[in-house]
Amino acid sequence: MKKYIIYIAVLFAGFVIGGLYFANRTDDSAAHVHTDGSTEKQMWTCSMHPQIMQPEAGTCPICGMDLVPVISGQEGVSENQFKLTQNAMALANIETTVIGTDESGSGRLKVSGKITENEENIQVQVSYFSGRIEKLYINSTGITVKKGQLLATLYSPELISAQQELITAASLKESQPDLYRAVRNKLKLWKLTETQIEEIESTKEVREYFSIYATVAGTVVEKLVSQGDAVHNGMTMFKIADLNSVWAVFDIYEDQIDQVKEGQDIEVISNSFPNDPVKTTVSFIEPVLNSNSRTVKLRAILNNSARMFKPGMFVEGSLNRVTSSTDQKIMIPEGAVLWTGKRSIVYLKSDANQPIFEMKEVKLGTKFANKYEVLSGLKAGDEIVSHGTFTIDAAAQLQGKRSMMNQPESKKQEASSTLQRRDNVPESFKSSLKNVFETYLLMKDALVKDDQETVVVQSKSMLTELSKVSSDDLEDSISIESWEKIKNNMEIEAGKISATNSLEQQRSHFKDLSNYTTNAVQIFGVGQEVYHQYCPMADNDKGAYWLSDSENVLNPYFGNAMLACGLVKQVIEK
Repeated sequence: MKKYIIYIAVLFAGFVIGGLYFANRTDDSAAHVHTDGSTEKQMWTCSMHPQIMQPEAGTCPICGMDLVPVISGQEGVSENQFKLTQNAMALANIETTVIGTDESGSGRLKVSGKITENEENIQVQVSYFSGRIEKLYINSTGITVKKGQLLATLYSPELISAQQELITAASLKESQPDLYRAVRNKLKLWKLTETQIEEIESTKEVREYFSIYATVAGTVVEKLVSQGDAVHNGMTMFKIADLNSVWAVFDIYEDQIDQVKEGQDIEVISNSFPNDPVKTTVSFIEPVLNSNSRTVKLRAILNNSARMFKPGMFVEGSLNRVTSSTDQKIMIPEGAVLWTGKRSIVYLKSDANQPIFEMKEVKLGTKFANKYEVLSGLKAGDEIVSHGTFTIDAAAQLQGKRSMMNQPESKKQEASSTLQRRDNVPESFKSSLKNVFETYLLMKDALVKDDQETVVVQSKSMLTELSKVSSDDLEDSISIESWEKIKNNMEIEAGKISATNSLEQQRSHFKDLSNYTTNAVQIFGVGQEVYHQYCPMADNDKGAYWLSDSENVLNPYFGNAMLACGLVKQVIEK
């Protein structure tokens, strides 16, 4: 009996303990389920590549940067605003700037141009009598000649006749002195020296060949004859320039004309001597605007006794802009601006005490050094993002706010029509432009491989192909104007690339070249699909675009260092 009582007591104790245990488990489970239901799952993204979304912290599979938490709380902000945490601000290294007015003279205007011969110092060497060139002693351009130097030997039938006349007139000089003097003067006009004339008189021998000596000194810049050519009296044989002074000729766009004047100080810098700027003054500004390129020529005279400048060399000019003493302009840093098509946008910090931002579309004017003039969209006292702009834009995209790529539908349509402008051009023009584009792709591939020597070769090839693309094939005046301006800028940037073996400088100029090439491809087309690609980390996190014939991303700005960093922003149709 006692045995059964013990069994019953043990069984009852088991039920009690089990009940307490499972009751606690049930409460814990319910509490756990309740907690899970009230806590939103944290997602992580890349500040540079917002399309990357992962459920846990890690690194970006594209660029390798640490992922940052996605921000969910947006209390107290309007429809077009968004808010970042202080932690996200610190991780992205976001900086802001309060903008103000820029006093006149504080900014400098940068212009691009070329070195040319000083036209005032160009002279021609002519033949002073007719004949055939038997021997030519100057056979190429670039040779320096001195006054009195032997240039060529000529066989001249008319000079043979003139010598016979001199011999006859010499025998009659007592009876017919006027005839004698006339014959001698004719030979002097043909640049025969007094010694040569007296030798003919004394020997009474007719010479078949006569030498032509230089009557000017300088460097041969153009050779117009070859050995065996027939020449006539007054015919130009050589153009000879004195290169002790040269011209620096710059293109000034019509919205910059009011910023320059004759007599203004200007610094001229060449790629060959970037640390040796030459100070001079503006000597001439063309009075007529080129209707195709919408530019005027600005000219400065440079002392070139040290032969520092070579005709054809690309140079940059830097000069203080000319404005009235009362003129004040709103200026913003170059790094604050994001570009999409023809639009330019910045991010405004809406609240001085909180990290709340919103996108603002601005209209920009002239660029001075590393700043843009703001024509509309901002006012003095506004606080804008000056560093980390792409990160802010990525945050706006993640939160579905207005951004560079996430606009209201009407704005999207407007941007699309701007980006997809396509002029109707002849196939001959499109074919020539495609050849230019192919040299661009080869240059891009060389940058991907960190091959600066091939970059130089392809940049020179691009200059050659650009020279073959003529606006004569275009009929529409707007197309002609667009192409002339784009071509001029492409030639300048390709020339800068060809003049340096520095991979860093090549990539810097390639960024600008890519922008101009993109404009050309969008407006005129090259008969194939082109991928407009973008890396937000290029150019010190300012971001840079490039073109490719493949959807596969191969980054020309980092090469092997970050080969796959980037994404396709747009597909440009055929």
